[in-house]
Amino acid sequence: MDLQVDCARAAGEIRPLHGGNCGPLQYGELVDLTAYHRELGIPYTRLHDCHWPNPDVVDFHAVFPNGDADPERVESYDFRRTDDYLQAVVNAGSRIVYRLGESIEHSKRKYHVNPPKDNEKWAGICCGIIRHYNEGWASGFHHDIRYWEIWNEPENRPAMWTGSDEQYFRLYETAAKAIKARWPDLKVGGPSLGYTGRVTAGRFEPGEFLLRFLARCKERALPLDFFSWHLYTDDPSECMLRAQGIRAALDRFGFAQTELHFNEWNYLPGNDWKPMTIQGQPALRERFYDQIGGAPGAAFLACVLMNLQDTPVHVANYYLSDNHGFGLFTFHGVPRKNFYAMKAFRLLLDTPVRVHAAGAQPSRLSVCAGLNREKSEAGILIGNLRLTDQPLRVTVQGLPWQGQTRFGLAVVDSAHNLETIRSGVLPDGPLDLSTDLKAPAVGLLKLRRDAGAK
Repeated sequence: MDLQVDCARAAGEIRPLHGGNCGPLQYGELVDLTAYHRELGIPYTRLHDCHWPNPDVVDFHAVFPNGDADPERVESYDFRRTDDYLQAVVNAGSRIVYRLGESIEHSKRKYHVNPPKDNEKWAGICCGIIRHYNEGWASGFHHDIRYWEIWNEPENRPAMWTGSDEQYFRLYETAAKAIKARWPDLKVGGPSLGYTGRVTAGRFEPGEFLLRFLARCKERALPLDFFSWHLYTDDPSECMLRAQGIRAALDRFGFAQTELHFNEWNYLPGNDWKPMTIQGQPALRERFYDQIGGAPGAAFLACVLMNLQDTPVHVANYYLSDNHGFGLFTFHGVPRKNFYAMKAFRLLLDTPVRVHAAGAQPSRLSVCAGLNREKSEAGILIGNLRLTDQPLRVTVQGLPWQGQTRFGLAVVDSAHNLETIRSGVLPDGPLDLSTDLKAPAVGLLKLRRDAGAK
């Protein structure tokens, strides 16, 4: 595979789409990932499944423990733990996407994922939370949280919703109208779909829930500032196909201005959920999570972040940016391979002026390249998920300086955590990376003009 990078052909900006799910405070605040979150420069942190599987922050039952209480009264709320949790996100330099509702429940008994008894009251609790975190109400804050998401995966039954489609549509309508009536500048959205539809022969077919939701929003003229959706797969190109298909559906229903939020995604080894379920065996479950946090998941992560550059996605959030099985860290807070892949993408953003890069196969290998604004450095990120049967070479032309160019190659693979394994003078012809980036691997190639170059 021959990759071609032309630094003389501008291609817009490399967008910071490396958001996450969940904040840095974990394990009863004995694990604080703030320094790592700052290092990654996470642009948006979505608040869902926080402190799962026993969430004591963010969720309605945590901040509004007595369902019979009055949403207008300060004493009805217990914001304390959530205050600290959100403050840690803010301290890490990230903006917040607040999911209003509850976290997933895989338990046989469902405790909190049931439809509210009173939608108007539920909307009132939404408004109380917004007042607290944006207006300082109830000894609160002014965090300027712009995005407010109404529930999570209402089609995922019964783990996320025990009601009907119609019950969710009514809940969304009541809450969205209440929020926008009081704060027209805030952005409300949903439905945070896990199942968006089918992909058949390379074509996306929207699912029934998606179509019914958009039809209801159009029929009732409901606010829909952003449409959120999820994907777990082993094909990093699938996010591109689905993003384009969902965008087309939004446009068809008249929601051309609605932002697209890809706010839950991760690697699904073998496209098989069974290892993480109750039917999965311990050894299979451990291997499942080891792949997500290991070199395969790292290569997948890098490929998706690059593939998303060519989609209409506005905000994306990896699941998870904490220390659970899907996360960037071990239980005790040690960075995993997928952390270093996200760090490689973050370092690519130091060269944000995107330039032309060709030759990739998005389901197997992806590439993205850029220049810094001073035109003194170039960055090329390569994610090799499954290219194993041919050589890998990269040719660079159009650099904005003359003379020799020095390169350094940092790698994430089974043996390396973004360490520079090779450096030297860039050849006039192709640079052969076949032995350096054996799948699965991530490579960050940094190019700088030599000290004597002009």
